[in-house]
This record gives sequence, structure tokens and C-alpha cells, in this order.
Amino acid sequence: MILDELLEFADATALGTATGTVLIGDVIDLGSEPQDLGSGRPLYLYIQVTTAVTGTSATVQFQLASDAQAAIATDGTATEHVITSVIPEATLVAGWQFVAPLSVGYKDNAYERYLGLLAVIGGTAIAAGAINAGLTFDPKGWKSLPDGQN
Repeated sequence: MILDELLEFADATALGTATGTVLIGDVIDLGSEPQDLGSGRPLYLYIQVTTAVTGTSATVQFQLASDAQAAIATDGTATEHVITSVIPEATLVAGWQFVAPLSVGYKDNAYERYLGLLAVIGGTAIAAGAINAGLTFDPKGWKSLPDGQN
């Protein structure tokens, strides 16, 4: 996967430890009038767990959201663009990955000026856990498999 430092939200960044919604890492300034984010090419959100998430029955849901302010709102008023399912902590081991294409963002789901990654931590608080996350044109889209046997 080819990565760009300017399109990165998190680089081995710790998740919040308390329950609730938190902004993770950095935000990307899309400019005063966000246009086609990929300039005609598909753009993808990636999230990779670098340090396993631990706690007691904790869950995490990631949301790629945009807002008019750099401190992306965590109260549900930000515009959501990509939302993962609720993921139990046992699934979020080192090496776990999530990749999703970004929507073009027309009309009802238009991108606002600032784009960031939110984590909704449910159940119980998290004791540890860190992620890499950002945008890429080149997601890791293949997996090496052994030859089939006939």
C-alpha cells in the first residue's frame, strides 16, 4: 500500500481509554470548497491495528466524518461518510485491517471542510490499543493464497 503522510489520520496512535466518541489523531483540511477528493481516482480509507485493543468487553466502531470545524464534533452532528460495524475488542488484534472506498460525496453526503476519524468506544473502557489510519489510492487489495489442489 502506498501511503502519503499528508493523508494520514493516525500513526500508531492510541485509541481513547474512556467510553464514548473520540477524535483520533489528525484531521485533513479539504479546503473551503471540497471537490472530488481523488481527482477522478477512487480513494480509500484504511485502518490497521498496530497494538491490540484490550479491555473487558469493550467494542469500537470507527467513523470517517467531516465537519466545518477542525475539532470534528463527537456529538453526532458531523457528516458521516464511512461507518464500520461495532467491532468487539477480541477482533481488534495487531494486524487487523479495514479498507473501504470513499463515497464521492454528492448532495446529502457532501464533504465539509475538515475530515477526521472518530472512534465510538462502547461497553467498557479500553486499557490499550493503537491504530494507523488514513487515505490511500492504493489499498492492499490482494492476499497471497496457496495453489489449489486438484
